[in-house]
Amino acid sequence: MVRCSIEDPGWLELVRADPAALPFHHPAWTLLLAESYAFKPFVLGFVDGSGRIVAGIPVVEVGGRFRGRRWVSLPFTDVCPPLVADSGVDSFAAEIDQARRDAGIASLEVRARIPGASAGEQPALLHELPLTADPEEVAASFRASVRRNIRAAERGPAVVRIASSESDLTESFYRLHVDVRRRLGLPVQPRRFFRLLWSRMIQPGLGRVLLADVGTETVAAAVFLTWNRSVVYKYGASDPKHWPLRPNNLLFWEAIKWACENGYERLDFGRTNLNAPSLRRFKLGWATEEHRLEYTLLGSAPTNGLRDEPPQIVRSAIRRSPRWVVRALGEILYRGAA
Repeated sequence: MVRCSIEDPGWLELVRADPAALPFHHPAWTLLLAESYAFKPFVLGFVDGSGRIVAGIPVVEVGGRFRGRRWVSLPFTDVCPPLVADSGVDSFAAEIDQARRDAGIASLEVRARIPGASAGEQPALLHELPLTADPEEVAASFRASVRRNIRAAERGPAVVRIASSESDLTESFYRLHVDVRRRLGLPVQPRRFFRLLWSRMIQPGLGRVLLADVGTETVAAAVFLTWNRSVVYKYGASDPKHWPLRPNNLLFWEAIKWACENGYERLDFGRTNLNAPSLRRFKLGWATEEHRLEYTLLGSAPTNGLRDEPPQIVRSAIRRSPRWVVRALGEILYRGAA
């Protein structure tokens, strides 16, 4: 087991070669997290006799002087399994746990099940839609209500466009996103995170942002990340006043059509907490396959606050706060939630 730079060409070579690699394995995603929140990024990997990385996980170190140092693969990431499929490594869990202990790290959390280690179920689900080359063939399995909503949305007045500038993400989307987080009583990511998301992921072609406009107003937007065979829905926001126009159905349908036509094999609808039944029903309506999330913890660590609901008093306070307060709380709290 070796610890190497996240920008090691050997890691990117593995990420390119392994069909199981997700957008979250790409060095750009880890660097985005590290730069946004001042984490220390690296890769824990196995190398063969020629020095080639044949298995590994991207990691960031969090914590520090006042909190125990911890490794996470990766924070603010729904799922990130080790890339080990063709490596023949059958002691991966033991090796990375030994690396953790040797470095004096309290715990290592991996956002997936690891062979050879016990994993804990999370209070959340993933929903994946298998894709074919024909989007109409995929749509045939949707619930009738979803198909009706798509057809109604296609009649307008909402129109979907692809983001062409950073401001589409950091202004148009972010405005909606802050309002959604406030309605839910949750802090919001700092705006700089989305600036870096644009420069490190969207602009280089590792994702796309779709926006639904009614006239000159953006009423819904969604961020999709892409790599290898997968499209991953990561962020979305919409204005409730325009929900009768079904802009979210329109955004997902446009994403599905594009993904089918460009050879992608699956669309991941992202994490859904068990306490969000309406969101779960929405995703199941698209004929998705539902999976319970499992994460692996090596060592011991305090409960991760990001996956716990904030206290009700905090959520109530956020709901009543102006937008600038919601943003300020994100600046203060988000890094610690890793």
